[in-house]
Amino acid sequence: MSNGFHEVRFPLRLSLSTSGGPKRLTDIVDLTNGREARNARWRNSRRVYDAGSGLRAVDDLYAVVAFFEARGGQLYGFRFRDPLDGKSCGPGETVSPFDQAIGTGDGATATFRLAKTYGDAGGEWRREILKPVAGTVTVAVDGVELPGTGFTCDAATGVVTIAEEYIPTSGALVQAGFEFDVPVRFDTDRIDVNLEAFRAGRIPAIPLVEILP
Repeated sequence: MSNGFHEVRFPLRLSLSTSGGPKRLTDIVDLTNGREARNARWRNSRRVYDAGSGLRAVDDLYAVVAFFEARGGQLYGFRFRDPLDGKSCGPGETVSPFDQAIGTGDGATATFRLAKTYGDAGGEWRREILKPVAGTVTVAVDGVELPGTGFTCDAATGVVTIAEEYIPTSGALVQAGFEFDVPVRFDTDRIDVNLEAFRAGRIPAIPLVEILP
């Protein structure tokens, strides 16, 4: 058995034609009075993708096969960049240290986990960010951006540690901006390659599913 994870990213040039997005699991029961009862079986959504669409050069097809073999098929997880949702802000915006609230100071706590909140007037969902992209994280405390020496971020866990001299006082809002990857694994133990033209072909399906590394 293995729940191992490799800190490598699925090649960006191979993920540009990806389809997919969040998936949730909801039980719906029809009641005798005509209403229905709904219950969320999963607390959080789970991203699923298919990176297999599109005609590709033979070299790119080989890169997919090599990456698949290096992960042992479904055995090891890896990083995947969601082309739509890979930043603390919207896809057309620039990352800012004020993008996301990640905690509130108490005068002693120095560690905070990166998170992204999706919401509107009807509700919200907070997503823990486990795989930030190294070098992209910025942090602000009480409305002031911290210098690079004022914090560290573990790119393998998404945990931010604030330096002692900048530990947030009680009630101070801690915010962050970042780019991030999604931890995934292959959702198949087989890759089928179709060669359709000279030096070109396609892999009809490359299913990926989000995991907890």
